[in-house]
Amino acid sequence: MTDDRKMPPNPHDLGRVFNEVPELYDRVRPGYPDELFADLVAVTGLDEGSSVLEVGCGTGQATRSLAALGCSVTAVEPGADMAALARRRLASFRNVDVETSTFEEWDDRGRRFDVLVAASSWHWIDPSTGWQRAHDVLSLGGWMALLGHVVVRSPGEPEVYAETADLHERFCPGNPGWGHPPLEDEVRTTDEGWGLVDDPGGLFGPTIVRWYPTVQWFNGDGFADHLRSLSLYRRLDRDVREPLLDAIAERIRTHMGDRASRRYLSVLRVGQRAK
Repeated sequence: MTDDRKMPPNPHDLGRVFNEVPELYDRVRPGYPDELFADLVAVTGLDEGSSVLEVGCGTGQATRSLAALGCSVTAVEPGADMAALARRRLASFRNVDVETSTFEEWDDRGRRFDVLVAASSWHWIDPSTGWQRAHDVLSLGGWMALLGHVVVRSPGEPEVYAETADLHERFCPGNPGWGHPPLEDEVRTTDEGWGLVDDPGGLFGPTIVRWYPTVQWFNGDGFADHLRSLSLYRRLDRDVREPLLDAIAERIRTHMGDRASRRYLSVLRVGQRAK
Protein backbone atom coordinates (compact mmCIF):
# COMPACT_ATOMS: atom_id res chain seq x y z
CA MET A 1 0.00 0.00 0.00
CA THR A 2 1.81 3.06 -1.24
CA ASP A 3 1.71 6.82 -0.96
CA ASP A 4 1.11 9.32 -3.74
CA ARG A 5 4.81 9.79 -4.47
CA LYS A 6 4.85 6.61 -6.56
CA MET A 7 2.27 7.97 -8.98
CA PRO A 8 3.70 9.48 -12.20
CA PRO A 9 3.36 13.26 -12.34
CA ASN A 10 0.40 14.43 -14.39
CA PRO A 11 -0.36 18.05 -13.53
CA HIS A 12 -3.33 18.22 -15.90
CA ASP A 13 -4.93 15.36 -13.96
CA LEU A 14 -4.21 16.68 -10.48
CA GLY A 15 -7.23 18.93 -10.12
CA ARG A 16 -9.61 16.15 -11.12
CA VAL A 17 -8.07 13.41 -8.97
CA PHE A 18 -8.46 15.25 -5.67
CA ASN A 19 -11.04 17.86 -6.62
CA GLU A 20 -13.70 15.11 -6.62
CA VAL A 21 -13.42 14.63 -2.85
CA PRO A 22 -12.26 17.83 -1.12
CA GLU A 23 -14.19 17.31 2.13
CA LEU A 24 -13.05 13.69 2.42
CA TYR A 25 -9.46 14.68 1.65
CA ASP A 26 -9.54 17.35 4.34
CA ARG A 27 -10.97 14.94 6.93
CA VAL A 28 -8.76 11.87 6.49
CA ARG A 29 -5.38 13.09 5.24
CA PRO A 30 -2.68 13.44 7.92
CA GLY A 31 -1.53 16.89 8.97
CA TYR A 32 2.03 17.94 9.71
CA PRO A 33 3.53 18.05 13.21
CA ASP A 34 4.22 21.36 14.92
CA GLU A 35 7.89 20.36 15.28
CA LEU A 36 8.24 20.39 11.50
CA PHE A 37 7.15 24.01 11.24
CA ALA A 38 9.35 24.98 14.18
CA ASP A 39 12.32 23.50 12.31
CA LEU A 40 11.24 25.25 9.09
CA VAL A 41 11.33 28.57 10.94
CA ALA A 42 14.69 27.79 12.54
CA VAL A 43 16.31 26.84 9.24
CA THR A 44 14.87 29.53 6.95
CA GLY A 45 14.45 32.41 9.39
CA LEU A 46 10.74 32.77 8.60
CA ASP A 47 9.05 35.54 10.58
CA GLU A 48 6.06 37.85 10.35
CA GLY A 49 7.76 39.91 7.68
CA SER A 50 8.42 36.95 5.38
CA SER A 51 6.52 36.03 2.24
CA VAL A 52 5.68 32.37 1.49
CA LEU A 53 4.48 30.77 -1.72
CA GLU A 54 2.74 27.44 -1.17
CA VAL A 55 2.42 25.23 -4.26
CA GLY A 56 -0.52 22.83 -4.27
CA CYS A 57 -2.18 23.84 -1.00
CA GLY A 58 -5.04 21.32 -1.26
CA THR A 59 -7.61 22.09 1.42
CA GLY A 60 -5.14 24.20 3.39
CA GLN A 61 -3.81 21.76 5.97
CA ALA A 62 -0.22 23.01 5.83
CA THR A 63 -1.36 26.52 4.90
CA ARG A 64 -3.06 26.87 8.27
CA SER A 65 0.21 26.21 10.09
CA LEU A 66 2.12 28.60 7.85
CA ALA A 67 -0.49 31.31 8.35
CA ALA A 68 -0.28 30.88 12.12
CA LEU A 69 3.37 31.94 11.92
CA GLY A 70 2.18 35.40 10.89
CA CYS A 71 3.94 35.51 7.52
CA SER A 72 2.25 36.46 4.25
CA VAL A 73 1.11 33.30 2.39
CA THR A 74 0.15 33.03 -1.27
CA ALA A 75 -1.26 29.55 -1.87
CA VAL A 76 -1.69 28.12 -5.37
CA GLU A 77 -4.11 25.20 -5.92
CA PRO A 78 -5.23 23.75 -9.29
CA GLY A 79 -8.47 22.15 -8.06
CA ALA A 80 -11.29 24.70 -7.95
CA ASP A 81 -13.27 22.83 -5.28
CA MET A 82 -10.16 22.19 -3.21
CA ALA A 83 -9.22 25.87 -3.42
CA ALA A 84 -12.76 26.90 -2.44
CA LEU A 85 -12.64 24.68 0.64
CA ALA A 86 -9.19 26.05 1.54
CA ARG A 87 -10.57 29.60 1.35
CA ARG A 88 -13.39 28.67 3.73
CA ARG A 89 -11.04 26.89 6.12
CA LEU A 90 -8.61 29.84 6.12
CA ALA A 91 -11.14 32.67 6.15
CA SER A 92 -10.03 33.83 9.60
CA PHE A 93 -6.48 34.47 8.38
CA ARG A 94 -6.05 37.86 6.71
CA ASN A 95 -2.49 37.00 5.69
CA VAL A 96 -3.48 34.22 3.25
CA ASP A 97 -4.49 34.48 -0.41
CA VAL A 98 -5.55 31.32 -2.29
CA GLU A 99 -5.21 31.44 -6.08
CA THR A 100 -6.62 28.75 -8.39
CA SER A 101 -4.04 27.62 -10.94
CA THR A 102 -1.43 25.02 -11.69
CA PHE A 103 2.04 26.17 -10.68
CA GLU A 104 3.24 25.81 -14.26
CA GLU A 105 0.54 28.20 -15.57
CA TRP A 106 0.33 30.49 -12.53
CA ASP A 107 0.83 34.22 -13.13
CA ASP A 108 3.34 35.39 -10.52
CA ARG A 109 2.87 39.04 -11.61
CA GLY A 110 6.50 39.69 -10.82
CA ARG A 111 6.15 38.71 -7.16
CA ARG A 112 9.12 37.17 -5.38
CA PHE A 113 9.04 35.10 -2.17
CA ASP A 114 11.32 34.27 0.73
CA VAL A 115 10.25 30.63 1.01
CA LEU A 116 8.47 28.22 -1.36
CA VAL A 117 6.64 25.37 0.38
CA ALA A 118 5.19 22.30 -1.32
CA ALA A 119 3.38 19.91 1.03
CA SER A 120 2.88 16.46 -0.54
CA SER A 121 2.47 18.14 -3.93
CA TRP A 122 5.83 18.65 -5.66
CA HIS A 123 5.73 15.21 -7.32
CA TRP A 124 2.79 16.52 -9.39
CA ILE A 125 4.85 19.40 -10.81
CA ASP A 126 6.49 19.00 -14.22
CA PRO A 127 10.20 18.73 -13.33
CA SER A 128 11.28 20.08 -16.71
CA THR A 129 9.94 23.50 -15.73
CA GLY A 130 9.05 23.32 -12.02
CA TRP A 131 12.49 23.58 -10.45
CA GLN A 132 13.53 26.50 -12.65
CA ARG A 133 10.26 28.27 -11.92
CA ALA A 134 10.75 27.72 -8.18
CA HIS A 135 14.24 29.22 -8.43
CA ASP A 136 12.92 32.20 -10.39
CA VAL A 137 10.07 33.12 -8.01
CA LEU A 138 12.32 33.01 -4.94
CA SER A 139 14.24 36.05 -3.74
CA LEU A 140 18.02 35.92 -3.59
CA GLY A 141 18.84 33.72 -0.60
CA GLY A 142 15.31 32.27 -0.54
CA TRP A 143 14.49 28.71 0.50
CA MET A 144 12.74 25.74 -1.08
CA ALA A 145 10.94 23.40 1.35
CA LEU A 146 9.32 20.08 0.49
CA LEU A 147 7.02 18.56 3.12
CA GLY A 148 5.70 15.03 2.87
CA HIS A 149 4.65 11.78 4.44
CA VAL A 150 6.19 8.38 3.78
CA VAL A 151 3.99 5.42 4.77
CA VAL A 152 6.09 2.98 6.81
CA ARG A 153 5.68 -0.17 8.85
CA SER A 154 7.19 -1.36 12.12
CA PRO A 155 8.48 -4.94 12.47
CA GLY A 156 5.96 -7.25 14.11
CA GLU A 157 3.08 -4.76 14.09
CA PRO A 158 -0.13 -5.72 12.22
CA GLU A 159 -0.29 -3.71 8.99
CA VAL A 160 -3.26 -3.32 6.68
CA TYR A 161 -1.61 -4.19 3.37
CA ALA A 162 -0.20 -7.42 4.82
CA GLU A 163 -3.72 -8.32 5.96
CA THR A 164 -5.37 -7.39 2.64
CA ALA A 165 -2.84 -8.19 -0.11
CA ASP A 166 -5.08 -11.02 -1.32
CA LEU A 167 -8.01 -8.62 -1.64
CA HIS A 168 -5.93 -6.15 -3.64
CA GLU A 169 -4.91 -8.90 -6.06
CA ARG A 170 -8.44 -10.29 -6.26
CA PHE A 171 -10.07 -7.01 -7.22
CA CYS A 172 -7.21 -5.41 -9.17
CA PRO A 173 -4.54 -8.00 -10.02
CA GLY A 174 -1.06 -6.92 -11.00
CA ASN A 175 -1.41 -3.24 -10.11
CA PRO A 176 2.18 -1.92 -9.93
CA GLY A 177 1.22 0.35 -7.04
CA TRP A 178 0.45 -2.54 -4.69
CA GLY A 179 3.11 -3.48 -2.19
CA HIS A 180 4.19 -3.50 1.42
CA PRO A 181 5.28 -0.17 2.95
CA PRO A 182 9.00 0.06 3.67
CA LEU A 183 10.34 -0.37 7.18
CA GLU A 184 10.83 2.86 9.12
CA ASP A 185 14.56 2.26 9.58
CA GLU A 186 14.99 1.80 5.82
CA VAL A 187 13.35 5.13 5.07
CA ARG A 188 15.48 6.99 7.60
CA THR A 189 18.59 6.10 5.58
CA THR A 190 17.32 8.25 2.67
CA ASP A 191 18.38 11.47 4.36
CA GLU A 192 20.05 13.24 1.46
CA GLY A 193 18.70 15.17 -1.51
CA TRP A 194 15.09 15.82 -2.44
CA GLY A 195 13.66 12.33 -2.06
CA LEU A 196 11.92 10.61 -4.95
CA VAL A 197 11.38 13.72 -7.07
CA ASP A 198 13.85 14.69 -9.80
CA ASP A 199 16.98 16.49 -8.65
CA PRO A 200 17.13 20.26 -9.37
CA GLY A 201 20.78 20.20 -10.30
CA GLY A 202 22.62 23.36 -9.31
CA LEU A 203 19.53 25.49 -8.74
CA PHE A 204 19.49 24.83 -4.98
CA GLY A 205 22.13 24.13 -2.38
CA PRO A 206 22.51 21.03 -0.19
CA THR A 207 19.38 19.86 1.58
CA ILE A 208 18.66 19.73 5.28
CA VAL A 209 16.46 16.70 6.05
CA ARG A 210 14.42 16.09 9.21
CA TRP A 211 12.09 13.16 10.06
CA TYR A 212 9.01 13.16 12.32
CA PRO A 213 7.21 9.90 13.23
CA THR A 214 3.42 10.21 13.16
CA VAL A 215 0.50 7.77 13.25
CA GLN A 216 -3.20 7.80 12.42
CA TRP A 217 -5.72 5.30 13.81
CA PHE A 218 -8.85 4.23 11.96
CA ASN A 219 -11.68 1.76 12.18
CA GLY A 220 -12.43 -0.24 9.04
CA ASP A 221 -14.73 2.32 7.45
CA GLY A 222 -12.37 5.15 8.33
CA PHE A 223 -9.40 3.37 6.75
CA ALA A 224 -11.41 2.78 3.59
CA ASP A 225 -12.25 6.49 3.47
CA HIS A 226 -8.57 7.30 3.88
CA LEU A 227 -7.74 5.11 0.88
CA ARG A 228 -10.50 6.88 -1.10
CA SER A 229 -8.47 10.08 -0.73
CA LEU A 230 -5.31 8.61 -2.32
CA SER A 231 -4.60 8.98 -6.03
CA LEU A 232 -3.61 5.30 -6.30
CA TYR A 233 -7.18 4.31 -5.40
CA ARG A 234 -8.98 7.29 -6.91
CA ARG A 235 -7.66 6.30 -10.32
CA LEU A 236 -9.28 2.88 -10.14
CA ASP A 237 -12.63 2.49 -11.86
CA ARG A 238 -15.39 3.00 -9.33
CA ASP A 239 -16.74 -0.52 -9.87
CA VAL A 240 -13.30 -1.85 -8.88
CA ARG A 241 -12.43 0.65 -6.16
CA GLU A 242 -15.61 0.49 -4.09
CA PRO A 243 -15.88 -3.32 -3.80
CA LEU A 244 -12.16 -3.45 -2.94
CA LEU A 245 -12.47 -0.80 -0.24
CA ASP A 246 -15.61 -2.40 1.18
CA ALA A 247 -13.73 -5.70 1.43
CA ILE A 248 -10.75 -4.00 3.11
CA ALA A 249 -13.05 -2.37 5.66
CA GLU A 250 -14.66 -5.74 6.41
CA ARG A 251 -11.26 -7.41 6.79
CA ILE A 252 -10.18 -4.74 9.30
CA ARG A 253 -13.39 -5.26 11.26
CA THR A 254 -13.16 -9.05 11.34
CA HIS A 255 -9.39 -9.69 11.48
CA MET A 256 -7.92 -6.59 13.14
CA GLY A 257 -10.45 -5.77 15.84
CA ASP A 258 -11.76 -2.82 13.78
CA ARG A 259 -8.62 -0.81 14.60
CA ALA A 260 -5.82 -0.18 12.13
CA SER A 261 -2.84 2.15 12.14
CA ARG A 262 -1.34 4.18 9.33
CA ARG A 263 2.25 4.98 10.27
CA TYR A 264 4.28 7.70 8.61
CA LEU A 265 7.57 9.40 8.69
CA SER A 266 6.71 13.01 7.98
CA VAL A 267 9.68 14.67 6.33
CA LEU A 268 11.03 18.19 5.83
CA ARG A 269 13.58 18.76 3.04
CA VAL A 270 14.95 22.30 2.79
CA GLY A 271 17.51 23.81 0.45
CA GLN A 272 18.59 27.39 -0.26
CA ARG A 273 18.30 29.00 -3.67
CA ALA A 274 21.61 29.16 -5.47
CA LYS A 275 22.63 32.45 -7.02
